[in-house]
Amino acid sequence: MARKDSAATKEPGRIKQMWQVFQMTRRYDSRATWYMLATVLLGVALGVVLSLTLTGGNIFSMVLWIVSGLLLGVLGAIIVLGRRAERAAYSQIEGQPGAVGAVLRSSLKRSWRGSEMPIAVNGRTRDAVYRAVGRGGVVLIAEGPGSRTRKMVEDERRKTARIVPNVPINVFTVGPDTDAVPLHKLAGRMAKIKVALTKPEVLAVDNRLTSLGSQMPIPKGVDPLKVRPQRAR
Repeated sequence: MARKDSAATKEPGRIKQMWQVFQMTRRYDSRATWYMLATVLLGVALGVVLSLTLTGGNIFSMVLWIVSGLLLGVLGAIIVLGRRAERAAYSQIEGQPGAVGAVLRSSLKRSWRGSEMPIAVNGRTRDAVYRAVGRGGVVLIAEGPGSRTRKMVEDERRKTARIVPNVPINVFTVGPDTDAVPLHKLAGRMAKIKVALTKPEVLAVDNRLTSLGSQMPIPKGVDPLKVRPQRAR
C-alpha cells in the first residue's frame, strides 16, 4: 500500500513536466507554438546550409551537420518555451496586488536583493511600493496607477536618499499606464541599469535600508498576526 501511495505522489518526469508547461503556455499564448516551430526549422536550415558548404559531398558529414542543426533548433525551442511560459505566467497575475513581489522573489538575477514584501502600502487602494538593491543602486517599483502611487514613490525616494545619500535611485511603475513597465519585462529593465555599486556596497546599502528604512505601518484591515515576514537572506 505504501508503495502505491509513493508511486501516486511521485513527481512527473522531465518530459511530462515540459509537456505540461507547453500546454499551459499554449492556452495563454497562441503564438508560442509557431515561435517554437520556427526556431526548430531555423536550426535545421542552418544545419543543411553548413552541410552543403563544409562537407565536400561527404554523406556522413552532411547527416551529422543536419542532425546537429536539428538538435540546436530543439534547444532553441526549449529556450523559447521557457521565456514564453514565464511571460504567460506573469500575464495571469498582472494587475493583481503582489504581482511585483512575485517578480522580485523569483526572477531577479543574483546580483539583486529584493523582497516580495512591499515597503509601503495604501490600505484602501492596495497600491504598493517595492524596493530592490543591486549593482545599479536602489530601485523603487510602484505597483498601481501612477496618479495614485506618485506620492508614495516620492516619499520613499526622499527617505531612501536620506538614508543612503549618493546612491543612484531608479523608479519604475508597473500598472495600467501607457508608459508603465510590463510585468514580464521588469526584471530585464532592472538588469539594464548601469552598474554603480560593488558587491560589498550592495550588501551594505541593503542592510542599512533594511535596518533603518523598513518600518512600514500595517495597512488598515490587515491582521498583523497573518502578515508574512520578510524572507531571510
